[in-house]
Amino acid sequence: MNAALAQAELFIVLLACTLALVAMARRVHVPYPILLVVGGLALAFVPGLPPVLLAPDLVFILFLPPILWAAAYFTSLRDFRRNLPSISLLAIGLVVLTTLVVGWVAHTIIPGMGWAAAFCLGAIVSPPDAVAATAVLSRIGVPRRVIVVLEGESLVNDASALVLYRAAVGAMVAGSFSAGATAGKFVLVAVLGIAVGLAVGWLVRLAVRLMSESFGQVAITLLGPYVAWVAAERLHASAVLACVAGGLYVRQYFSSEVSPLVRLQARSVWELLVFLLNGVIFILIGLQLRPLRAGLEANGEVRIILWGLIITAVATVTRLAWMPLGARLARLRRVTRERNPMPPRAQIFIVGWTSMRGVVSLATALALPLVTATGQPLPYRGEIILVSFVVILTTLLVQGLSIAPLARLLGLSGTDETAERESQLARRAAAEAALAHLSSFDGHPRVPSGVLESARTHYERRAQHFAESSPVDIVCTDAWADAQQRVRHALIEAERRAVIGLRDRGEISDEVLHEVERELDIEAIRIGKGEQSAPDPVPDPLAAMRRPARR
Repeated sequence: MNAALAQAELFIVLLACTLALVAMARRVHVPYPILLVVGGLALAFVPGLPPVLLAPDLVFILFLPPILWAAAYFTSLRDFRRNLPSISLLAIGLVVLTTLVVGWVAHTIIPGMGWAAAFCLGAIVSPPDAVAATAVLSRIGVPRRVIVVLEGESLVNDASALVLYRAAVGAMVAGSFSAGATAGKFVLVAVLGIAVGLAVGWLVRLAVRLMSESFGQVAITLLGPYVAWVAAERLHASAVLACVAGGLYVRQYFSSEVSPLVRLQARSVWELLVFLLNGVIFILIGLQLRPLRAGLEANGEVRIILWGLIITAVATVTRLAWMPLGARLARLRRVTRERNPMPPRAQIFIVGWTSMRGVVSLATALALPLVTATGQPLPYRGEIILVSFVVILTTLLVQGLSIAPLARLLGLSGTDETAERESQLARRAAAEAALAHLSSFDGHPRVPSGVLESARTHYERRAQHFAESSPVDIVCTDAWADAQQRVRHALIEAERRAVIGLRDRGEISDEVLHEVERELDIEAIRIGKGEQSAPDPVPDPLAAMRRPARR
């Protein structure tokens, strides 16, 4: 009982530290994953704090499925398909190349390290984690194509890296390796994993349709990634691709299968879940320094750090050198050239520089078996784990902190005009569809004509407002829309305070307050002010009437 209580207390402390560091990250304008890792490193030196060992099995089954599923769910399938050649070359071609180059360098610089152990280290550090990078780049407004490529690469590269990792571990344990068998296995597990993901996605869609209770529908979406992961593991397929395929499939049908309330609830639940999982996992990465310190001291801290820095430089240079070649290879097909012209050099460089390693690299390193098939200790297990840890920390801190200044320096920050145009197109089409549908109510005995005229006026104004504009008009519209947004937000807050006042005076119940407040919250989200708690104070028009007259 005392052990369970101690673990609960430790979890509460870690969660509180996570929330505090995330709040601090927003204030100092640092990506929260970076600050969480630094905070975890600091906590590792706190005396009396018990060591927190990151269990690889826990990471693979508890953390990765919902993170991958959510990342796929919020990925645009259209943009993913359009950039599939670039994504494939990064997620498969670059992962294989990084594994080979890092393996060759590790075999050269680490005395006595065999090829199997060297390639195992290369597979561990080959897949970048795009969580921190996309969070930063999305906030500063880099072109959407950069975000799509990075997110798409992060969805697929874990699968290819895990296949190479398991082949290298098999060679370390059994002493044998077959390149042909590894390539064939990759194709097999990839195809089977995608099939499992699509099947689970179809089952989730069916279950959501049959479930009438909103919380049950949200719970089904939470269950989906774990079912996909476990089913794929049982069939020896790619669990990563199963979660990716399932998330992409469900997203295509979720909007038409559930009510608006369920969509709002599901989005809130998923955003909170992924935020907590990412927060805990990044602070746990920093905390791993405590149980690994003994290994660092035993193997020579300076030597391990030097190897880690060399491997980091090799992996980074390999990626930067691959980027121009990969960009040209992706355009070999004529249809690809028409859809995706050659990206500017600044975009190519920023994608190449975005190569922070994360939780998958650490989990695979810690998951290395202890002994070989003969019962002997696994050679170079400690060195692989420690070097991987140095690579993860170096890339997270150096590249994670420099990516935003570099993007601004390269002129990649700003407004995504493509997204603006598509947003205008969608809103205009929605308003025109509503106007067309209004004619079906003409002459309806239960719909007064005044209601139809009011709705028609509203949607005609919306359609006119979101009509296609020239670039000059867009600039003017942005300024006008910003002013309108601030005014509308202030008015919503005035409505909210008025309803709260009625509740405080006992004129309405809390239930009515919550109902009206929900409508106002949805409206605040619609105008883009959902994250802001309150605008500048709105002048009270009745204040002058209540103020006592001067004598």
